[in-house]
Amino acid sequence: MKRLFVVLSISLLLLMAGNAYAVFDSGSTGADGAFNPPSQVPLGTIVDGNNVTVPIPEPGLGMPDCGIFNFTTVNIPSDVTVTFTKNSKNTPVCFLAQGDVTIAGTIDVSGQNASTSMPGLGGPGGYNGGYAGGSGLAAGNGLGPGGGGGGTSSCNYGAAGGFGTTGANYGNCAIAGAPYGNASLIPLIGGSGGGGEGYFGNNQHGAGGGGAILIASSVNINVTGYVAANGGGGFDASGSGSGGGIKFMANAISGSGTISAKGGQTGASPGGKGRIRIEAYTNSLVAGTDPPYSLNIYSTSNPPQGVFLANEPILRIDQIAGVTPQIRTGSYAQPDIFLPSTTTNPVPVNLSAAYIPSGTTVTVSVIPQYGSTSSVNTTLSGVLEATTAAASVTLSTQYSNVIVAQATYTIQQAMYYDNEKIEKVRVASTMGKGSETVYITESGKEIPVKMLKMAGLVK
Repeated sequence: MKRLFVVLSISLLLLMAGNAYAVFDSGSTGADGAFNPPSQVPLGTIVDGNNVTVPIPEPGLGMPDCGIFNFTTVNIPSDVTVTFTKNSKNTPVCFLAQGDVTIAGTIDVSGQNASTSMPGLGGPGGYNGGYAGGSGLAAGNGLGPGGGGGGTSSCNYGAAGGFGTTGANYGNCAIAGAPYGNASLIPLIGGSGGGGEGYFGNNQHGAGGGGAILIASSVNINVTGYVAANGGGGFDASGSGSGGGIKFMANAISGSGTISAKGGQTGASPGGKGRIRIEAYTNSLVAGTDPPYSLNIYSTSNPPQGVFLANEPILRIDQIAGVTPQIRTGSYAQPDIFLPSTTTNPVPVNLSAAYIPSGTTVTVSVIPQYGSTSSVNTTLSGVLEATTAAASVTLSTQYSNVIVAQATYTIQQAMYYDNEKIEKVRVASTMGKGSETVYITESGKEIPVKMLKMAGLVK
């Protein structure tokens, strides 16, 4: 019988886009052209005079949970208002631009006000309000991580949604919506809905939370108009929605307009504030913001990260000669797979991967306990979230074998940790351990993936 034990190893090379110490790259491909409403707009946009409603793209496979627009430039004139139609996953909006972004008009991803006919809808990436109580039943809570509690038949006031701050709860009738998320808006997320009124026969539903939008430019963002991700207002005894999220990333940010992610203010309980984040090398923004924005000024000691979180790459050896490993002991003395003596060379090896681009070459090596190493190459194919490959290898018939899969590819994403540029990623299963991912800086410092996840760089 042949004895086989499997070790997975993958080395990933990350190349930075341009000079990451001096230039921020939005990552826009420019595929959607210029956005200059009402004349130059994406397909499917509804134009009603100077009001344009843009359909949010569906997130692609392996892409962040965001409706991504890849513009060359963005120019919203002073008399134009831009709103959006949600996609099926209700993701936030992400404007990426290669050139300048000029907002003299209005971009609005706010939540809807409450009414007596239905709960207010959250803005894109935000959450809906709760239903009013009926027939002696308690009212519904607002949706979202910070949804406000619904009123009851004995104490009918619904509580407001929370996000950056806690929502209000008039009369302490319901549980106030709690804060969530973080100042960096990683991940990008919207506000939560307010609770509905308890059963008093008035049918007052809760309001929607503000949506979320990210605007990133490889050059400059200038705001002289209005960008809003406000929470919807409650109706009498129902709760308001919380404000949503607004994030700007660019080399330079300027302007004297208004940026608002405040909670709804009508109804019994005002909504909690949202979150606003500004990241740039140069910030001359004098725009009024509500709430005050969280600021990150890039420098050589604090360079920008990519616009989106990186996915942890995965490479697996699924089968050898049609046999699936059930254990991974990492020991020559205790192989993971035993192949019958009737097995003949070459032996097929099946691989699968996630978040490694299709077309990447994988080198599959056989390392016998004694003797020379042999290697063959194969190519991954499929979509980013699920690629596969197959190879045929020759095993030693006298000794235990180790099979190693290794790949190298380049990506356009800047990553830094503790002020050092990350250059490589290694994913491997080591002796006596499971699979481990380690990121390696230019100086050779090795950082476990769990540290980058805690820092909000990898998901």
